Amino acid sequence: MRCVIARFPFDLFKNEVEDSMKGIKPEPVTGDAVVISRRVYPVKQVGEVITRQDRRDFSSAEVVRALTRLGFTCRTAESAAPAPARTPLETASALLGTPDAAAAPVREPGVG
Repeated sequence: MRCVIARFPFDLFKNEVEDSMKGIKPEPVTGDAVVISRRVYPVKQVGEVITRQDRRDFSSAEVVRALTRLGFTCRTAESAAPAPARTPLETASALLGTPDAAAAPVREPGVG
């Protein structure tokens, strides 16, 4: 597939991207990420490997657009961020669930 990254045209193919990322250890993800062969890579790292350009020369959006068109699963920085940690009380509440309105006892006014 032909795509343009940092004003340069590239012919990219899914199997070639997978082959070029074999043996490369993923860096810690702090922004946009892409899943390649069950490993999660930062988009900028993949862009640097497949284009042989400096990371400052292209945006992560350009690489995300190209990799998505190739069929890779990409995650934006917002969706890649972990959920905030729960307190033990919040965890227990979530496990117990909310009380069902139908199961709650009905109290008559003036009684009890």
